[in-house]
Amino acid sequence: MNLDVEAWSAETPNLYTLTLRMEDGNSHVVEVVPLRVGFRHVEIKGGQLLLNGQPILIKGADRHELDPDGGYVMSLERMIQDIRIMKQLNINAVRTSHYPDDPRWYELCDEYGIYLTAEANLESHGMGYGEGTLAKRADFGKMHLERNEANVVTLKNHPSIIVWSMGNEAGYGVNFEKVYDWIKAYDETRPVQYERAEQDGKTDIFCPMYYYYDDCVKYAQGDNPRPLIQCEYAHAMGNSMGGFKEYWELVRKYPKYQGGYIWDFVDQGLRDKSNLTGKEIFTFGGDYGRYPASDYNFNCNGIIAPDRRLNPHAYEVQYYYQNIWVTDKELTEGRFEVYNENFFETTDNVELVWKVRKHGGVIPVDGIAPQGRKEITDEKLKQTLARVLAHHADEEILIDMEFRLKDAQPLMEKGQVVARQQFVVQPYQFPAITPEAATVEIEETTSYFKLTAGGTTMTVGKQTGWMDYLDVDGEPMLTDRESMTPEFWRAPTDNDYGAWLQQRFGVWKAPQMKLASCTLKNNSVVASFNLPEVKAQLTMTYTLTADGKVVVRELMKATAGADVPPMFRYGMQLQMPKQYNHLTYYGRGPAESFCDRKDSQFLGVYNSEVSKEYFPYVRPQESGNHADVRWFRVTDGTKGLEFYSNAPMECSALPYLTSDLDDGPTKDKKIGRHSGDLVERPLTQVHIQQHQMGLGCVNSWGAWPRDEYLVKYGDRDFTFVISPYRQ
Repeated sequence: MNLDVEAWSAETPNLYTLTLRMEDGNSHVVEVVPLRVGFRHVEIKGGQLLLNGQPILIKGADRHELDPDGGYVMSLERMIQDIRIMKQLNINAVRTSHYPDDPRWYELCDEYGIYLTAEANLESHGMGYGEGTLAKRADFGKMHLERNEANVVTLKNHPSIIVWSMGNEAGYGVNFEKVYDWIKAYDETRPVQYERAEQDGKTDIFCPMYYYYDDCVKYAQGDNPRPLIQCEYAHAMGNSMGGFKEYWELVRKYPKYQGGYIWDFVDQGLRDKSNLTGKEIFTFGGDYGRYPASDYNFNCNGIIAPDRRLNPHAYEVQYYYQNIWVTDKELTEGRFEVYNENFFETTDNVELVWKVRKHGGVIPVDGIAPQGRKEITDEKLKQTLARVLAHHADEEILIDMEFRLKDAQPLMEKGQVVARQQFVVQPYQFPAITPEAATVEIEETTSYFKLTAGGTTMTVGKQTGWMDYLDVDGEPMLTDRESMTPEFWRAPTDNDYGAWLQQRFGVWKAPQMKLASCTLKNNSVVASFNLPEVKAQLTMTYTLTADGKVVVRELMKATAGADVPPMFRYGMQLQMPKQYNHLTYYGRGPAESFCDRKDSQFLGVYNSEVSKEYFPYVRPQESGNHADVRWFRVTDGTKGLEFYSNAPMECSALPYLTSDLDDGPTKDKKIGRHSGDLVERPLTQVHIQQHQMGLGCVNSWGAWPRDEYLVKYGDRDFTFVISPYRQ
C-alpha cells in the first residue's frame, strides 16, 4: 500500500492520529486508544546519520529532569517551557541522560519537533571500566538487557526517537554486545549507540565525550564508517562555552562530524530563599550535609539557570546553532548570499530585517530550498549604505541582519528572531595615542607628585609608584581605599578550577612589585618596578595632558626563556565611589563577552547599571566582561570617567571586588558559596584590560582554553586614556 504522507522531522513535526480499538469476542468495542504517530526513515549511510535521506546536524543538549522547585518531579508546564527555550536557542536534539524520561516528554518532542537519543537507565561508572566493570559480569547480564528492553519496547512508537542509547559510563563488555544484538533484532529502524564502545565496538555512531578539537579532525578525516556525534561536549559549567565557535566550524567543515549534545541543558540547583542576605540562591551538593549527593556545584553545568533564565553563554549556543546564514558578497553594493542550513524547511516562513544606524528595511527571502543558497541584491540597502558612508566617513558602520518569523509557530511567536548576524562595513578608527609634553601645574612633596590641568588633578605616590588620587573639577574619582594598580588575576571560573589554573597561575594573583624608581619628566610621572616572582620589569607612565586627560602606559618586559605561566589578564583596576554606577560603552553587548565567546554579542553602544553587570551564576566567579570595547564610560549620570585605547580592549564594572568572587586556592566543598550570598560593596570596581584569558569549554576537569585565547607570559605594552566625562 502506498501511503501519501508528510514526513516527520524536528523541522516539520507532521503527526497523524492512529486509532486503536479493542473488541471482545462479540465485536463490541471495549477500549479505544488514539495514538499520535509520525513517518520518518533513519539510517547510517556513507559515514553519516540520515533522516529521510538527509544528513541532519545534531544541535543538541543533554537533559536531566530537574525542576528548581519540584526537584525530580517535572510539571507538564515546565516541560513545555523547556522545549520553548530549546526552540529559542535553536536546539533541535536532546539525549535523555541517563534514563527514560516522563512519558509526556516524548509526546511533546513528537508534537513540537525535537530529535531524541533515548537512553536506558544504565550506569555503573563507579565500578570502573576495566576488568571489574559490570559490563563483563555474567551475573549482571540480565540487568543490562532488561533495562534496555524496557526502554525500547515502551517507547518504540515515538517518531522523535531517532537513536537508542544503551546506557552511560558503564564500561564495555559482552553484556552491552548482547544488548546491541537484541535491539538491532527487535528494532531495525533505528541506530544504536553507546559511548564506551568507542570507535570499533558495537555502536552505530562514534559518540565520544569531550573530544578535543584535533581529535575530532583526525576522526573526521579517517575511514571509520561511523558518524561522529559527541554524546557530551562543550561542558557548560559556570561561566563557560568559550571556543564553542571552533567546534561548529569543524562540524560545518567535515560531513562525518554531525554535531553533539552539550552537557547539559539546565543547572541542577534547587531554589532557596533562606540565606542570610534574603536573596534567592540555588543550592547544590555542598549545601546538603557532610556526605552530599553531588560534588559541590559540579551538576550546575547548564546552558540555562535552574529557574530557566538564560545563562550568558546560552546566546553563543543560540548563535552557532542557528539555521540561516548570510555571506557578504559586496554589501556596499547591497549584495549578499543567504544560506538555508535547514534540511526540510524552506525560508518561506521568515523575512530578513536589516538595520544600519537608524535606517532599516525588510527583504523577502522566500523560496530558498533546504540546504539551498540564494544571492540577493537589495537597492534600498545599497543606497542607504552609500548615504551613511558619505555622511560618516570616519565612523564605524555596522549592518545588523535578523531573520524573523512572519507568522507564529508552535511555541514560537510572530516576529521571533531565529537567526542573526552583524557585518562591519567600515571599521572603527582607533585613535593614535601619542602623549606630548604640556604645561601643567605641578606640586611635589617628599611623598607624592601632584599634577593639575584641564580640571583634572592626579597624584602619584613616590613610595608606591601608583596613582593614588584622581579628581575632576574637584570631585574625587577614586575611592580613598585603593590606588589604581596593575591587574593580572581574575576570579577563577569553574573551568579554571577544574584545570587547577588558580594554582598553576597563582604567582600572578598578587606578585611582589618592588618600586625601583619614581620620577617626574615634564607632564609625566614614570614609575619602574621589579617583579622578581615573575621575572619581569614593569614600567608605569602616567601623563596628564593640557585638556585634563590621563594617558596610562603599562609596559612589561619579560625575561626571555623564563618558565612563567600565563596570566588571567593584563590591565589595570581602579575603584570609583559608589555613586558612579551608570555604565555606557561601545563594544560587544548587551550580555557579557570574552575573547573566545563573543560572536553572539554584537558591537553597539549599550547602557547599563553597575548593579546589573554581574550575572548571578550559581557559584560566584568572573563575570561582567565586555570584549572589543572602543570606549567605556562610568558615570553618576552626568559626570564621571571615560576610558579608551588605541586598539580594542576589554572592560567591566562591578559592585564587587575580585576577591569577593574568588573561592581561593581550592573550592570549599563542605560549604557552598552562592551568588545570592554576595553583598554589594559601596564602590564601583572598574577593570580596564588589554586582554583577558578565554573561558574554554572542552571540559571542566583539566582542559585549558585554546592556545590562541591564552594571555601568555611575554613582553606586553598597553596604553589607554582616562578622560573626564561631563554631560
